[in-house]
Amino acid sequence: MKRPLALGSLAFLALLAFAAGRYTAKPNDNHTDAKRVLYYVDPMHPSYRSDKPGIAPDCGMALEPVYEGEDRAAKLQLRPGAVSISPEKQLLIGVRVLKVERNSGSRMIRTTGRVDADSGKIFRVMAGAEGWVQSVKNNPAGAFVKKDELLAFLYSREFRNAEQAYLGSLASLERLKGTHDQEDPARSSDASLRINEEQLRSLGMGEPQIKELAKTRQITRDITLTSPIDGIVLSRDVSPGQRFEKGTEFYRIADLRNVWITADLFGGDTQFFAPGARVKATIRERGKTIFATVGDTAPLFDPASRTLKLRLEAENPGFVLRPDMFVDLEFSAKAPAGLAIPQDAVIDSGLQKIVYVETSDGVFEPRPVILGTAYGNLVTVTSGLAAGEKVVTSGNFLIDSESKMRSSALISPAIKDVQLSSGQHAVALRDPVCGMELDPNRASSAGYSEKYQGEVFQFCSDKCQKKFQQDPAKYAGVKVSSVSDPARASRPE
Repeated sequence: MKRPLALGSLAFLALLAFAAGRYTAKPNDNHTDAKRVLYYVDPMHPSYRSDKPGIAPDCGMALEPVYEGEDRAAKLQLRPGAVSISPEKQLLIGVRVLKVERNSGSRMIRTTGRVDADSGKIFRVMAGAEGWVQSVKNNPAGAFVKKDELLAFLYSREFRNAEQAYLGSLASLERLKGTHDQEDPARSSDASLRINEEQLRSLGMGEPQIKELAKTRQITRDITLTSPIDGIVLSRDVSPGQRFEKGTEFYRIADLRNVWITADLFGGDTQFFAPGARVKATIRERGKTIFATVGDTAPLFDPASRTLKLRLEAENPGFVLRPDMFVDLEFSAKAPAGLAIPQDAVIDSGLQKIVYVETSDGVFEPRPVILGTAYGNLVTVTSGLAAGEKVVTSGNFLIDSESKMRSSALISPAIKDVQLSSGQHAVALRDPVCGMELDPNRASSAGYSEKYQGEVFQFCSDKCQKKFQQDPAKYAGVKVSSVSDPARASRPE
């Protein structure tokens, strides 16, 4: 009776152990089932995706699944230099991309300009004879003076002699005009008067004082120095008691109702501005804006700043613009033909210029480009990109660093796997049949390589290799990147 009872107990315990094992294994099975397939990819062409398993249409390779939470880069056969970056990591390093577009319409060029006085409207008040400065009025540099306004009092012996000659000619002319039968001598005396009057002007006497001399007929000791125009005093070099020589410059006065603005432009930008073009000028310190026009004078090259000096002409209401002031300029010009990308997208190594292109979601490839005209924060691209492609505009230097690290890690095993009998290394970076770019490590480990006429060719699949074997002369003429220098394997084409 006890024996059957013991056997029953053992059977019951075994059943419990089996049930416990099933219950314990169930979470693992659920975990396996939870690994959901996101999509299928061509391992040698990362931009190709499929919702179903199958064969890649380009080279006949089997599509590989990408599971949720799995590192997609491990499934992809990336091109040399290309990297795969997850969305989380892109957000962390601040990756931003922008679609390449063609230029259209107009563009804005911003630069600075320096205000200059019109050289044709600058007047120099100079001494016509030697003498002394008696006194000076309050008119320092920057002061506004009106035409015939008193500037300073001078003394010179030559003035006294010229005054006496002028008064003598004036008296002679009046005596002759009172005699009706001596018209010819009167004309001669009138000409002499004009000569003496001109001599007073050349010595520096102003029109108001000449008229006063003719009216009073009194020789004056102090000669008044007056302003020839309404304008701004640019410079003053005169003080009381100063002895001066003939030709000494006392004042430099400019008519600032119209001024010049000299703009600094790079050589490629000046071609867009024809004479008469309208330019916006902003005086930041005063919060005012005026408009200038491009002059008809050819721009001059400045070797110090390596820029071209373009002359603009502007009206100056209220004399808000003064010489040597700086203003902000905005030029509206037609955009150059071609594609345009931000200058921040370009990595310039000195020997070549690189941009990173997002070929598929999270996959970035280096692309050499040839640049054209730069304007503002944009630059035209003459070769290397197509409209609609996406280039990295931010975070590209971090992507470039990761690309170089990945390329360095792939070079050594790739070269070991592809060796010729002579000891030379050859790395074929493009399939000569379908034209696909290859990773030498993947292609050589799969055995997809052929030697023809001393050169090693690699293929993305058995299908392409068999096509090459059927007619090698047909495909051997296709230019592939077969190199003997291992370092070149890491450089993008």
